Order: sequence, then C-alpha cells, then structure tokens
Amino acid sequence: MVDLQSLWDVLLVIGLVLAIAPWFGAYLGRVYLNRPAFGDVVLAPLEQAVYRLLGTSPRRGMRPREYMFALLLVNGGVFAFLYLFFFFQSSLPLNPTNTFYHIPNMSWDLALHSAASFTTNTDFTHFTNESQISMGSEVIAWQLAMFVSAATGLSVAAAMIRGFIRKDGTLGNFYVDMVRSITRILLPIAILFAVILVLLGVPETFKNYIIAYPLTGGTQTIYLGPVASFQSISLLGTNGGGWYSANAASPLANPSAVSNLFLVGVMMLIPFSTPFAFSQIIRRKGEAWPYVGTIVIVFAVALGLFIVYQAATNPGIASVSGLGTSTNGYPVGQETRFSLPEASLFQVVSVYSNVGANNMAIGSVSPIAQMVLLFGMFTQSTPGGEGTGFATLLLFAVLAIFIAGLMVGRTPEYLGKKIEIGQVKWAALALLIHPAIILIPFSIGVLWGDPGIAGPTLAASAHNFTSVLYELTSEAANNGSALSTGSFTDTTPFWNVTGALVMLVGRFVPIWAMLQVGGLFAEQSEKPPGPGTLRTASATFTIYLTMILIIVSALLFLPVLAMGPLAQIL
Repeated sequence: MVDLQSLWDVLLVIGLVLAIAPWFGAYLGRVYLNRPAFGDVVLAPLEQAVYRLLGTSPRRGMRPREYMFALLLVNGGVFAFLYLFFFFQSSLPLNPTNTFYHIPNMSWDLALHSAASFTTNTDFTHFTNESQISMGSEVIAWQLAMFVSAATGLSVAAAMIRGFIRKDGTLGNFYVDMVRSITRILLPIAILFAVILVLLGVPETFKNYIIAYPLTGGTQTIYLGPVASFQSISLLGTNGGGWYSANAASPLANPSAVSNLFLVGVMMLIPFSTPFAFSQIIRRKGEAWPYVGTIVIVFAVALGLFIVYQAATNPGIASVSGLGTSTNGYPVGQETRFSLPEASLFQVVSVYSNVGANNMAIGSVSPIAQMVLLFGMFTQSTPGGEGTGFATLLLFAVLAIFIAGLMVGRTPEYLGKKIEIGQVKWAALALLIHPAIILIPFSIGVLWGDPGIAGPTLAASAHNFTSVLYELTSEAANNGSALSTGSFTDTTPFWNVTGALVMLVGRFVPIWAMLQVGGLFAEQSEKPPGPGTLRTASATFTIYLTMILIIVSALLFLPVLAMGPLAQIL
C-alpha cells in the first residue's frame, strides 16, 4: 500500500524544483552569456587571472574543432592524473600506513576503468569504496574529476546553444566556459549544499574511521571522511558516486527522510533548469516550455509506473508462508527508513538525471521497474546528465523538426536557421552510437561466454541477461547506477577494459556531434520565419517531440527489453 502522505512530500519536492528552475535557469543563461552576475566583485578578478594563466580570453571564440581539442586536452589530463593516482595510491597522501586501514594500489585494469568512469561523469565503480580506494584518491583525484566532468557537460550545452545565436561559426571558449561553470555554479552551490548536509547529520571529517562498541558486544568499524562535501558535488554535478558502497542507502550518507528529499532536490536542480538557460541564451522565453513539458511528461509516467509496480504483489514471495499478498510489493533491498514513494522518487530522479546514485538495491526491484530505469538511460535526455542531457534533447528536436518539414514539404528550420543534411547526420550519429556501444560489447561478451547468462529458469536467465544489459547501458549513458546483483563478475580485465572504452566512446563521440551541430548552425544567418515554419513554442510540438523521443528510443531497444525485463515477467 502506498503512503499517501509521502506522495504529497514527493509532489512538494517536484513542485519546488519546478518553481525554482526558471529563476535558476535564467541565472545559468547569464553566466554563459558572460553577463554581470552575482559575485562579480570577487570572482571576476580571479577568473581573469586564470584566463591569463591559460593564455586565453572570453573574447576569443573557438570553432567546433578547436573547442573539442581544448575539451579533450583538459579531460585527457584529468584521465591521466586519475589513472596514475589510483595506480600508485598506496604511497600517496591521505592513505594511512601501519594500520589495517591502509589501501593498496589498484590493478592496471581497475585503475583504467575508474579513471575513465570519473572523467566521463559516469562514476561507475568496480571496487568496494571502504577497502579499495584511499581517502586521498577520493578527495584529491575523484572529487576533482567530479567538478571537471560536470563543468565539461555544462560547457558543451552552452556551446551548442550558442550556435543558434551566432553567425561567425564560433561557439565560445571552452576554457572560459569551464572556469565559469566551476566558479559561478558548481563550487559555490556545492559548498552551500555541503553545509546543509552537515546540518542534516552527514559527517564531514578527515578522520578515516572510529571504533564503536555496540550493545550486543564486540567492536564495529565505522568508516568516515568528508562525506557531506563529497556527496554534495556528487549529486549536484550528476556524478553519483557514493562515499560508501551502499551509496545513498547508507545512514551516514543519507540519515533521514528529510535528507533523502533534499538530495532529490539537489539532483534535479541543474538538469531541470537547463531548458530555461536555453531560452535565456537564445532570448526566446517561450522556447523552454516544450522541453520542460517533454521532460515532465516522460519523468512523471516513469515515476508513476515505478511506484505502481513496486507496490504490486511480488509473485516470487506470494506463496511464502507468513508473507504472501500481505507483503507490500518488492520490499527486498529497500531502505525501511524511507517510504516507497520517497525511495522511488530518489531512484527515478537519480537514473533519469544520469546521476546514478542508489538508495535501494535495484537488482531487487520488479522487472517493470527495472525496465523503467533502463528506458531513462536509453533516452539520456529526460532530463539527462549535466548539460549533455539537454543537448541530447536538442538533437531529438532537430530530428523531429526535420521529419516534420519533410512531411509538409517545407524546408525544416529552427529558430530562424535551416536544418540541413549536416545537422541531421551528426544528430543521427550521436543517437545511434548509444545502442551500438551497448549491444556490440554485450554480444561479444555473451558469445564469448563471459558472463554466462544461463539460469535454472527462464526468469533467472532473463534476470542475468538484464544485469549485463543494465551494466553496459549505465556505462554507455554515463549514468553509473548498478543493478546490484551477483549474477556475473564485472571486475575482470575484460569488463574493466570494455567498460572503460564504452564510457569514453559514449561520452566524447556524442559531445563531438553536439559541437558539430552547433557549429553548423553558427555558420548561418538568422532569417525571419516563413508561412511554413513549424511553431515550436507550443503544446503541439511538446506532444510531437515526446512521441518522437519515446518511439525512437523504444524502436532501438525493444528487442533486448523483450529478452530481459519482459521475459522475467513470463
């Protein structure tokens, strides 16, 4: 049975975020238009000093190729730094020696997977946080990557959007976008949210652990650290990696229902505000609403389905004596500190915003609920990850407008600029690379026999199939959530290397396509709308875009869903 009071709490959080989003989105737009903003007195001189150090200027625009080169240079440097730090973490700072807490070096393949994961904003971990990564690796290396990867996604979205208002082929300056993303958005808000988390009971200390003495006798080691500051940027930047292996299901990282709802708001803030940043940059306020409408429609349906199928009777335990139909849905793996609607809201927001944090063991949720989560990673845009989620939704819009133009026999155009074959090819590449990097490695792994997906029953085999599918989908979408199942071992060199390649391709190939689309638009002059121009700031376009997104995503992935989650129901 669903707790109705908790449903009101869920609606309140969603309503508050949607009320804040237009204001915060307008602020994001001012940041990326380099307009006067809060904190200029302190931050502007600091930013100018950084620009001089980098040898660049806000007045120096970059074309797509140069923008991408700068992006790869920065992210490549972060990747190399992470790999070396993880590979040599045993002898690096904040890793105590001569105690049982000393953390050894990562193997070469685990360091490779981890470096790729954190560089690409995925934060998918193939290690146990409490025993395989040092505090130095988490605070110095991993946390740095959280800021850079989030700033990279925001910068890409800003650059692509500028293509609709520029005429010289430039998209802005990556170094300037990255610096302003960190100084104006990520760092100040992360500090504020970290303080709030401390007030809500999340620890913030450089002490590695304490020894507790339970009432039942013996001792218990409780691992600590600067959890609040780590958790803050992890969720704000749609990274999702947890300080603890249990992630947000840990009572230290997420102590109460209040902190759970606050963390939901943190995850929703930037992804739900980005459409309003888009309208601010292009100076057309009405253009934000079709994207907001599409996001809300898909998200609301997903949340509703997740809650309904989690509340339904679990047939796997219906015949167990003492349980049966009296059991509230799928209770296994869910934190009893949270109600079903509260836990479901966190999980759906996390996956659909490409955060990837968990507050339940999603390997235990119902097959339909697993399919709901998979669909959020298939679309990557409702609302999707930091910056790149909205950019993906823009690519869907480009294809939708192009198809509409063909249907009515008019030259497709958007915001006064023609959609030509170049934009369509790049948009198609960005959308088709996603299923390719999921299904090809999946087929190779299964045919090779690693992992084995055969089980004693159809449902067991389908669950194993879903586990592998979910892992690769999460990595390809730069999501980072895990199905939390022991059906196969993903810490082998094959899956570490494969996962690293999937995450890198899934991150940087679509980014390259987004910049190319923006660059092609930036080479055109804006023209007034004609009699056949599709009116995009309308409810009709909202419904049309929503249907295109759902149909395209479903057609690409329906066969594997039939062999995974849907087969479990049979």
